[in-house]
Amino acid sequence: MRVNINLATQPYQDSSRFWFRWGGALVALALISLILFYVTLAGWLVARRDRAMIAQAQAEITKRDQEHANGEALLARTENRSTRDRSEFLNDLFQRKAFSWTMVFQDLERVMPAGLHVVAIHPEKSNDNQLEIKLVVAGSSRDRALQLVEKMEGSQRFHLTHIESENPLQGQAGDTVQFQISALYVPELAGSGARRSTP
Repeated sequence: MRVNINLATQPYQDSSRFWFRWGGALVALALISLILFYVTLAGWLVARRDRAMIAQAQAEITKRDQEHANGEALLARTENRSTRDRSEFLNDLFQRKAFSWTMVFQDLERVMPAGLHVVAIHPEKSNDNQLEIKLVVAGSSRDRALQLVEKMEGSQRFHLTHIESENPLQGQAGDTVQFQISALYVPELAGSGARRSTP
């Protein structure tokens, strides 16, 4: 029996060598594709959860803003004007009573550089009902004032500290320049110093 094989049109191929060479690469590509799909799916789920949380927070903010606007409208009525004025007066009174000159001077003493001294202090209430201190200091160098601003901003009691004005002085003994410094003051909570001093 004779079998004719034409090697020119049907060449012999070693398929085992082909799969040995390229099978591992295909498996690796499949694994990488699965990992990328998992990472993409996980990222999409996390983003979806974050979007839901953001939407919920925005809804809460909108609700609080609406409640605030309703409260402001209620207090703005003519029949409630006396209650609003009394509330503002009491809040201002409580804030003034909570202000401690002793604590302010102690906090300033910790940050005041040598060659600079306090001329005047004016506590005020800022537009957003925070306690703001207008501080007038005098000294012989502008660098000392900048150092004071830096130390105040680095402390826990003063925030948004900045120099509002600078005026040269003449005829003052040792003082050549005067600065007006503004800062928000955050007083120490009652009892926190006592807790810190206990061993």
